[in-house]
Amino acid sequence: MMTNLFSSFDPMSSTISLQLNWLSMSFFVIVFFPLFWISFSKSSALYLQITSYITKEFIPLFKSYKNIIFFNVLFMFILINNVFGLMPYTFTSTAHISMTLALALTIWLSFMLYGWINNTKHMFAHLVPLGTPIILMPFMVFIESISNIIRPITLSVRLAANLTAGHLLLILLGESMVHSSALIIILVTSAQFLLMTLEAAVAVIQSYVFATLSTLYASEV
Repeated sequence: MMTNLFSSFDPMSSTISLQLNWLSMSFFVIVFFPLFWISFSKSSALYLQITSYITKEFIPLFKSYKNIIFFNVLFMFILINNVFGLMPYTFTSTAHISMTLALALTIWLSFMLYGWINNTKHMFAHLVPLGTPIILMPFMVFIESISNIIRPITLSVRLAANLTAGHLLLILLGESMVHSSALIIILVTSAQFLLMTLEAAVAVIQSYVFATLSTLYASEV
């Protein structure tokens, strides 16, 4: 039972899944770049509205628009992968901790290297909050260091866990319709529709949270 429940998260579960699972990450290139170059379509207009909103949210943390391009691309990358993961015969690559941890660890490590190499004094000062008593300084350095180290873990686990939980609920509801009465099927189908809507909202929210936290971490260096 547990094998069937988690089989949708296995990229090797079937021939169709093997062909579409990890390759679904390439949908980002197929969707994103045409929207970037084509300026007269409705989809590109939606893309421009989304990126302009994200830019307005992130611009107070940076001095120029050039620094926000990366986070706009990061948001769209996670969003497109989350949304395509809701489609049949594909899985959400961002629901795998191996993918989210690799993404979060790469981003966090690049920020840390840039900060410690170019702004060493600022990074040391960030370990001790302003106004901390001298007696508590060693303790605060330890706490700040631990909270900084676990950032990629919290980023990756938050994204993967939220997406996995919704997919598991959809699978459980789908399995409950087997050998059920017509009334149960209608009720479960309605519940699945509502849950699918919620999953679409979660896909957008988690993309925004991941990009926002990455922006906050970048602003500190």
